[in-house]
Amino acid sequence: MTTYHVLIYHTVDGYVERRKPYRSDHLRLVELASERDEIVMAGALDEPADSALLVFRGDRSIAENFAKQDPYVQNGLIESWEVRPWRVVIDPTNPTPKK
Repeated sequence: MTTYHVLIYHTVDGYVERRKPYRSDHLRLVELASERDEIVMAGALDEPADSALLVFRGDRSIAENFAKQDPYVQNGLIESWEVRPWRVVIDPTNPTPKK
């Protein structure tokens, strides 16, 4: 059974504008995690743009290490973050429902 963890970012006011200088480095970090098959999906929540969710496959430490390396975190664009285990019920890569 695949293990998933969700990295939840709570962003600062003005995040969308303030992220511009760090966006390419952040997206490169996402791309590298994707190439290692660690990240499943990621994106900012909208209306309001005050949070983001990143879904990781594997051990909790993968998501934690991502956050610690993320230029958004390192440059104060993330007010707080947390990693939570995600009990997946429907997974398109494994169509058998989990109990």
